[in-house]
Amino acid sequence: MIFMLNFLTKKIIARSKGNKRTSVGILAGILGLISNLLLFLAKFFIGSLSGSVSIMADAMNNLSDTASSIITLAGFKIAGKPADEGHPYGHERFEYISGFVISFLVTYVGFRFLDSSFIKILHPSSIALSPIVYIVLGLSILMKFWQAYMYRTLGKDIQSDTLKATAQDSINDVYTTIAVLLSAIIEWFSGWRIDGYIGFIIALYIIYSGIKMILTFINDLMGGRAPETEILAIRKHLDNYPDIIGYHDLLIHSYGPNSIFASVHIEVDETWSLAHAHEVIDTIEYDIKENLGFDLVCHLDPYPLDDPDFKRIAPKLKMILKTIHPQLRFHDLRVDKVTTPETIYFDLVVPSDLKKISNTELHDRISESFIVLIEPAKLTITFDRTYLL
Repeated sequence: MIFMLNFLTKKIIARSKGNKRTSVGILAGILGLISNLLLFLAKFFIGSLSGSVSIMADAMNNLSDTASSIITLAGFKIAGKPADEGHPYGHERFEYISGFVISFLVTYVGFRFLDSSFIKILHPSSIALSPIVYIVLGLSILMKFWQAYMYRTLGKDIQSDTLKATAQDSINDVYTTIAVLLSAIIEWFSGWRIDGYIGFIIALYIIYSGIKMILTFINDLMGGRAPETEILAIRKHLDNYPDIIGYHDLLIHSYGPNSIFASVHIEVDETWSLAHAHEVIDTIEYDIKENLGFDLVCHLDPYPLDDPDFKRIAPKLKMILKTIHPQLRFHDLRVDKVTTPETIYFDLVVPSDLKKISNTELHDRISESFIVLIEPAKLTITFDRTYLL
């Protein structure tokens, strides 16, 4: 089976014509559809034959997996469509939508069989067991192990959260089928009618898995924080440019695994010519695109390094911030000397360690220290708490 998977993967990639992700996702959907349909038919047959509610619950779980495979197929097909006028960022987020629908299907099946298992607990009945029941359940466990390997391998290959979640669902199915098999063995030897209780536990586990998957895909659809690996990768590339003063206000927007857009503010000496500054940020954007595949947009922040007011205020302000927290950073420092006292504007990057301290409290502490160490002034601070870096 593993050899067959490797063979099919190589074949489908060779014929993918550049769209490897879509082709691999469709392959996973087809393999899942066929294997889940076979498992459903086999378990439905032995469940009807034996009258076991836990086996029927397991069969219906495989039926929901069959529907999930169909949704996976459709999801990767639509997600693979190129960007168009109506969707300039592409269609890759549809993969998250298909995963979200799959999660609801899993949860729905869990609730349905929670109800039927509860009825079986109230009105227990014997299961008609035969060797075919044990053979089918044993083969089912082996099939689900292969399925989990297949989904995990292909999901890792194309970095798909949908396939990784489906792989975990296949492992969950292994646990549920083992529980069903144990239930049958216990009744065979002891006569204890625990079928309804096992079905109830399986249903609870299916519901738990479904809700966990729902929360994962909600986060993807809402646009959660970018993985630390992506943030550190951008930081590493930006650190390779010693001519820039610094960078801040990084944002990463994911419209799918292969459609990642980002923006960042690049701090440069204000004495640079516009042409030179443009050349530098053009190089940075090209570097990020070539090496990371991100579409980065850089915003220029000119720094008045030779301005007397900047030289007077910036070093002391850094010292004040460092006494409050070593990771406090400021940028976009401007001084308005028309007002009395003068007004000093700057943006303050607040680290997550200080999330419990309010903006007002931080403002007051900085202002008090500023007046004591430097001179009377009005500080107007813009707080950055949501940007990356």
